[in-house]
Amino acid sequence: MKLTALFNHENALPTSPQIIQELIESFRDENISSDELARKIALNPVLGANVLRLANSPYYHVSRQVGSIRDAIAMLGFVTVRTLVITCGLVARFKATPGIELRQFWRYSLSTAVAGKWLAAKTGENAELAFTIGIVHGLGQLMLHLGLPEQAGTLDKITSIYSENRLQMERDVFDFTYADVSAELVARWKFPDAMVEAIRAFSRPFEKETLNRQGTILHLAAWLARMDELGFDAAARQAACPRDVAGLLGLAPEVLLAEIPSLGELRAGLEDLMP
Repeated sequence: MKLTALFNHENALPTSPQIIQELIESFRDENISSDELARKIALNPVLGANVLRLANSPYYHVSRQVGSIRDAIAMLGFVTVRTLVITCGLVARFKATPGIELRQFWRYSLSTAVAGKWLAAKTGENAELAFTIGIVHGLGQLMLHLGLPEQAGTLDKITSIYSENRLQMERDVFDFTYADVSAELVARWKFPDAMVEAIRAFSRPFEKETLNRQGTILHLAAWLARMDELGFDAAARQAACPRDVAGLLGLAPEVLLAEIPSLGELRAGLEDLMP
């Protein structure tokens, strides 16, 4: 099956909410103001309420109550609030998906996002960009289950969507992977090219001559999130640790095995995002 055929399937391709589209476009608009961002969010009261709830969560450690979107922007920053809105909007967009337990899926996505953010800060990369990439990198898995439920369900009986061999099995069956679908989706939604390329690169960090650092961060963050979901203990993580990939970023294996805080700790306060 061709990737384009999946995107032509009536059940597979979700539409991006208008506010999300406008905020995606703001990635390229250096002149958009905080007031304009606050006004756009205020037009969607449910989304605004979710953003305020998260802004006041323990995750952001704010020193006082955040009472308005303008307060949130002032205290957390334009980029952080934009990231929050995009995340809230995407979670709300995808509802029941055959074969996928959505609460677990979004926990995995959040774990990837917060791990990516931590690793990006550790390696001097854009942390908020890494967070957003982590949130959207798995959306292709939802599309596969919506557009090809029987084939995806057959794979699910053989291996979990969080297993290390899942990507290769998808290549064998579909001739593309959920990562390819995710990259195509965010490209069609007009996310920045840097995000598209990072998602395309993350499953094969050694494939291109020039290292995609955000893609490599995503590879490590997704590995950490999978280990968490599959319940791997310390010995199993030690054995499975992608040391060669960590080395591409100049990271010692101990960073992944011991130094990074637990993913539950990193995402504490963001669980309200999960359905």
